[in-house]
Amino acid sequence: MKTIITILLVLVFVPVFSQPYAKVKAGDKIIDFNARLIDGSEVPLNKLYNESPLVLIILRGWPEYQCPVCTRQVGEFVAEAEQFKKYGARVLMIYPGPSEVLQEKAEEFAEDFTFPEGFYFALDPNYSMVNEYGLRWDAPKETAYPSTFVIDKAGKVRFAKVSSSHGGRADVEEVVAALKDL
Repeated sequence: MKTIITILLVLVFVPVFSQPYAKVKAGDKIIDFNARLIDGSEVPLNKLYNESPLVLIILRGWPEYQCPVCTRQVGEFVAEAEQFKKYGARVLMIYPGPSEVLQEKAEEFAEDFTFPEGFYFALDPNYSMVNEYGLRWDAPKETAYPSTFVIDKAGKVRFAKVSSSHGGRADVEEVVAALKDL
């Protein structure tokens, strides 16, 4: 009986404690920040969404290896660039990790892609943006909860999906559906 109670407690409470506490949800005003692009330049988030809808994707970045699920997700979004262009949307991908290796590892990750016009690849050294958004996955070999937000020109989050695992991320179809509603 004691074993059954212990198992039930683990099944009920462990998922609750491992869930992200995102500070940004659908309907909220997005938290602005300056995105540090891989080329070293900076772009204010509000500059991107003031001009067009913005898809903000937080990857796992550098959790001491290149995440194959991130690679697949980025590849799918890049392959469907015309869909985003059709809706006038820009795509900003955030690659978080420890600052001492982040530039090198981000360049290594990005070399597999040719980012089309309207796509931006940014770094989040030492998780400053991820922490501000409440998306830090603070566990061994983790960085951030994979997340996707669609932001309208007023800075309002119109779609938000935060995954509490490596999978369960927003796919292109979900994001395009959200863009259609803008």
